[in-house]
Amino acid sequence: MPTHPAPIPRTPPTRIDALDLVRGLATVAMASYHFTWDLEFFGYVEPGLTAVGGWKIYARCIAGSFLFLAGVSLFLAHGTGIRWPGFWRRFAMVAGAAAAISVATYFAVPEAFIFFGILHQIALASLLGLVFLRLPPLLNLVIAAGIVAAPFYLRSEVFDHPALWWVGLSQTSPRSNDYVPLFPWFGAVLAGIAAAQLARSAGILARLAPVRFGAWSRLPISGGRHSLAVYLLHQPLLIAGIWLFSQVFPAPEIPRETRFQTSCETGCRQTRDTAFCTRYCACMLDTLEADGRIEGVYANDPSDELRQHVGDTALFCTARTEDELMGEP
Repeated sequence: MPTHPAPIPRTPPTRIDALDLVRGLATVAMASYHFTWDLEFFGYVEPGLTAVGGWKIYARCIAGSFLFLAGVSLFLAHGTGIRWPGFWRRFAMVAGAAAAISVATYFAVPEAFIFFGILHQIALASLLGLVFLRLPPLLNLVIAAGIVAAPFYLRSEVFDHPALWWVGLSQTSPRSNDYVPLFPWFGAVLAGIAAAQLARSAGILARLAPVRFGAWSRLPISGGRHSLAVYLLHQPLLIAGIWLFSQVFPAPEIPRETRFQTSCETGCRQTRDTAFCTRYCACMLDTLEADGRIEGVYANDPSDELRQHVGDTALFCTARTEDELMGEP
């Protein structure tokens, strides 16, 4: 009788220390950014510092690296066949953590709670990414480029409804302390899948698997292997530490008007020059005070009515400032 070879069992993929090390270093970068954000929140650094310029680029690079590595990990774990028990276990952990963060931030900072942050993105991308594991890597890269480019060309009022903010194609960006929508960020996950596909076909993964690092790498590698726990714990610890520090060495008291002006000018200077921003922000402050709306701004009132009023004021102050500058000799 003809015999058939026994099926080769699918064994779980071997962890690659190099990837855990990179992920661990990314968690260090994340903690450094959040530490600076917390210092800003408690008033130890100038308002708006982490939302603009190099800090803004730094934050996006950190988020992109985590999502890229999530794509790599998805392919390493399931590229030769989806291991459903392990997949659903990991998905439940990430989705549960994302839901917990939404609930916690809703009560802590309701005006800017995290309704679709990086963990929400990783959970959704884990599901969507399964569809792309068997596609050719070059096709995945093309699709990734299209997803990254989509917000530049496909924004529409259709996506302005809060129920569709997770898509990332609304004309106005919603306020949140961590907003990582499907477009363009799923592109980073697809890029990670494609990179892992190419690395496997080129034999790079096989060469990386046995590589080990010195004793110095133990802590970041451990952080990379437990990155979800690090993500969930580091911010409460940082905030608690800075709060305790502030009880002994409080930040200098800065008038609300000064904080508003500084934050406004910091954001404005990303697109306009200093002369324009100084006048524009002074106009914003004076007009909102005259209208009796400044207290709502200070209190971070999330209402659509106030948001619309601030938007109208911005248009008024932009036109007024441009007229004033054009009238100067």
